[in-house]
Amino acid sequence: MLFPLLTKALTRKPTSHFNRIFSTMSIKLNYHVFAGNPINKPHTSKQNDTVSPSAAFQSLKSRILSNTHDLGVSFEVLPFRKGRPLAGSVGDDLNTQNWHLGWLNLSDFRGFLDESWGNFTENEFVYLGSKPENDVVYWAVDVSEEDGLVNKFGSRQLCFTELRTLMVATDWANQLAMADLAIAGHARALLEWHKTSRFCGSCGEKTVPMEAGRRKQCSSEACKKRVYPRVDPVVIMLVIDKQNDRALLSRQSRFVPRMWSCLAGFIEPGESLEEAVRRETWEETGIEVGEVIYHSSQPWPVGPSSMPCQLMVGFFAYAKSLEINVDKEELEDAKWHSREDIKKALTFAEYEKAQKTAAMKVNQMCKGVERSQSLSADFNVESGELAPMFVPGPYAIAHHLIASWANGGGEISVEAQAKQLTSSLSNL
Repeated sequence: MLFPLLTKALTRKPTSHFNRIFSTMSIKLNYHVFAGNPINKPHTSKQNDTVSPSAAFQSLKSRILSNTHDLGVSFEVLPFRKGRPLAGSVGDDLNTQNWHLGWLNLSDFRGFLDESWGNFTENEFVYLGSKPENDVVYWAVDVSEEDGLVNKFGSRQLCFTELRTLMVATDWANQLAMADLAIAGHARALLEWHKTSRFCGSCGEKTVPMEAGRRKQCSSEACKKRVYPRVDPVVIMLVIDKQNDRALLSRQSRFVPRMWSCLAGFIEPGESLEEAVRRETWEETGIEVGEVIYHSSQPWPVGPSSMPCQLMVGFFAYAKSLEINVDKEELEDAKWHSREDIKKALTFAEYEKAQKTAAMKVNQMCKGVERSQSLSADFNVESGELAPMFVPGPYAIAHHLIASWANGGGEISVEAQAKQLTSSLSNL
């Protein structure tokens, strides 16, 4: 189990029991959202080599050049446009997760491109993974430069949808939906990395994709520098005042009204994770931190395109000082909140409303109907009694840090930290 602190499990039929389940204010997930990618698994010698990256790439190249259909391997392609995956929506029932990724087989994808197909080469495709048991290989491709595809896909009730919208619209207890999110997040991160690594950082020459798009190499014969995708580690921490049973939450100006969250920041060169937690907390709030305890980590592919591969590393951090001095350039505000207030902030009616709003948005977009209001505006429509504050939903590691502490977690000894870290890593 990835999160030993989260003890109340969701069922496989979540939305029909939403209020009952969400009222527990604790969610057990097999993986954080965007983790647990089912097709990004290492191959063993016992598995079919025809779906390995190198073999699949050669098969793709042969098929593109010869315009033939290889019956041995099935290729599924997920198009992206400006960082948005192709998705579809089924039905009008917003009480169930009703979106899916818009996978296309290679023939259908070629048909949508028409004359543009001749501009595509095997290097345009990025290998995502495979299912060796049924000889299926999955690829992502960026079609941002292709005009007219939006209307063509619209005729099939498919649309390019923001990954954040899909994230909010997802039923977190639906394993298939969570798998789709993980695949789409991995694909977006890889495609955005390809966009930001077009030139060699050593000599300035163009880079070319290698190993089915899993790395790049400088095109200069004198350089040939290898470039691999890298993650930008971000520490995210719930700062705890153990003596007064409080936790520190903050607001940024970009947050929707009433939302508070954990502190977070990037790691600097030559800095450990624990040092980054202490520095960021001090710089943003003036709070001095002592003990730092690891909780869990989460891939986060929905950040800015300039940092497409973020990894959120979550911690509990115990305060040694209590006086807050907010850095107004970084934060709008920061305050201590009691455990009871934070329990009230875990208002799952808010998440249910946001989920239904996002699901409706995906449904309407796939039907060619654009919403007149933004998601954040819809999220804060006054309907019924709303809590004075709320925290990010279960799609964010911040939620699980906050919820686990509010429900009695966070009181972990240093000795138990090593055991928890070992247990977490063994489940990845």
